[in-house]
Amino acid sequence: MTGNISCDSSNFSHKMVIVVRTDIKMSKGKMAAQAGHAAVSASEYARKNRPEWWNPWINEGQCKIAVKAKSEQEILDLERQARNAKLPVALIVDRGLTEIPPNTTTCLGIGPAPASKVDVITGKLSLL
Repeated sequence: MTGNISCDSSNFSHKMVIVVRTDIKMSKGKMAAQAGHAAVSASEYARKNRPEWWNPWINEGQCKIAVKAKSEQEILDLERQARNAKLPVALIVDRGLTEIPPNTTTCLGIGPAPASKVDVITGKLSLL
């Protein structure tokens, strides 16, 4: 399955995608915490800077999709593409206090934004 699957396209016109690195060793709990950081940070950015996307996303039920990235370079490439597309973006770099070394890029939040704009960047990625 790929990331172009929406929560339910008839009910969600806006979504957020969380891209998680799968090439580093993170426990499920660590992965969930990092994805949470990405979701909150990207949402806050959109709330402040793109309320025309944030408001419908909140009202629709906050559709979120989690997908895989195979490397730090892949995440950085996706971040660049999303920024170039003027989408809300949150790159998460861990402080290294628990499981992984300091300054390890763990995940990326893209959106909330119109699903069609997010899918251009993330639609070919596999679901987590």
